[in-house]
Amino acid sequence: MSLEVKVPAVGESITEVTIAQWLKKDGDRVEMDEVIAELESDKATFELPAEAAGILRIVAQEGDTIDVGATICRIEQNGEAGSAPAAPAAKEESAAPAAQESAPAAAQGTGETVEMRVPTVGESITEVTIASWLKNEGDHVEMDEVIAELESDKATFELPAEAAGTLQIVAQQGDTVEIGGLLCRIVAGAGAGASKPAAQPSAPAAQQASQPAAAAPSGAQTYASGTPSPAAGKILSEKGINPADVQGTGRDGRITKEDAMGAQKSASQPTAAVPAAKQEASAPATTGDRNQRREKMSSLRKTVARRLVQVKNETAMLTTFNEVDMKPIMDIRAKYKDKFKEKHEVGLGFMSFFTKACTVALQEWPAVNAMIDGNDMVFNDFCDISIAVSSPKGLVVPVIRNAEQLTLDGIEKEVIRLAKKARDGKLSIEEMTGGTFTITNGGVFGSMMSTPIINAPQSAILGMHNIVQRPVAINGQVEIRPMMYLALSYDHRIIDGRESVSFLVRVKELLEDPMRLLLGV
Repeated sequence: MSLEVKVPAVGESITEVTIAQWLKKDGDRVEMDEVIAELESDKATFELPAEAAGILRIVAQEGDTIDVGATICRIEQNGEAGSAPAAPAAKEESAAPAAQESAPAAAQGTGETVEMRVPTVGESITEVTIASWLKNEGDHVEMDEVIAELESDKATFELPAEAAGTLQIVAQQGDTVEIGGLLCRIVAGAGAGASKPAAQPSAPAAQQASQPAAAAPSGAQTYASGTPSPAAGKILSEKGINPADVQGTGRDGRITKEDAMGAQKSASQPTAAVPAAKQEASAPATTGDRNQRREKMSSLRKTVARRLVQVKNETAMLTTFNEVDMKPIMDIRAKYKDKFKEKHEVGLGFMSFFTKACTVALQEWPAVNAMIDGNDMVFNDFCDISIAVSSPKGLVVPVIRNAEQLTLDGIEKEVIRLAKKARDGKLSIEEMTGGTFTITNGGVFGSMMSTPIINAPQSAILGMHNIVQRPVAINGQVEIRPMMYLALSYDHRIIDGRESVSFLVRVKELLEDPMRLLLGV
């Protein structure tokens, strides 16, 4: 029976791949899951494992560019090797039949092979990125041992081993895999290195026959630094670029198609012969290093970028501004911060005042706390306040549930707890979904004024800024006061100007007279 092996889907935007190299020859015998070829897209290089054991029949040749889903080769299952490898196979069979029978079983381990797939990690998450493998190919892993970290657009998750055995990695670090996609296999019960076939045969003839097959893939996967892939070599040749002048970012320094595409600009300068003295005189003097660094966008960064553009395109976003005199709050903090910390074991910051003021104003102007769902407007009688936090992996927005019911110390404790989990990358999906209103504080970075973008599907976001000593008129006299600009960005489809301005004025009143927060007036 012949099995057709097709080009797998290797990425959401990838429609074709180039065959970088065949690691097995036409007519060779291959084992299940043995890597038989390397495929290269415009973004990365992928390994192609055999989907069954049998004889390889190559359809597409090295350097060919073929569509995703097209047939790349066939595997004749339960077949015998072709005429070229027939003699070594016969020699191996006659010299060491016992070794030939035991080798496949030993290569696959002593137990079953457990396939590990991407688990369901959230209702709205359809794919994850492999942030890092904590174990290497061929390592022995124990049951429930964490072997990898998966990163979605919202959080990072740990992947525990589902069985004890030898790890066989399928998806590489940095790959984006859909929910349910294959990540790795674990040969249950096998020890580290048990999958190496070179150590299995005991007879000299069997060793001699198996050595070329074992050496071929290993040698084929090692590249000299600066070696272009077939697709990259074609591009460089068309542009007249010397591969030695291109820095490769692929495995072992190999030049990928993307490297070749990026090299076009630097190599496309006029190359007409110019006298050395004239060229030296006309060229601008450059000093210092001129290095460039390229990093792949994380799933979190890509999702944030996509959602921000979506909000700008799909909402009628408008921003209104006001300013608040921070002296009353600063006076309260200076007077009571020590006693507050002594009693509640948490510092008294600005965020608790702003959060509490917003919850009061949101209940008075419910449209600011609402959202649009199709043709409906959804109003909330609770205030789940999202707090924008800058984490090492990007912007995250954890949620303080029922903030309207919390006291100042309760809000401060939640802010500290969520911010710490954000910095450690430990926020769960539940802690980052379901907010009704967002507060972001660009002032901690020195921002004087900005127009924050709405955190969809919410309808409004409040932007805090830095506190600046400015002259203002107080009771007919000029005084120097600590002033802060506030910005409220809102969706004009659901929030009218009267509501947005009145909401921001109410927040200003509560902050400039904090006693109102305590008295509820």
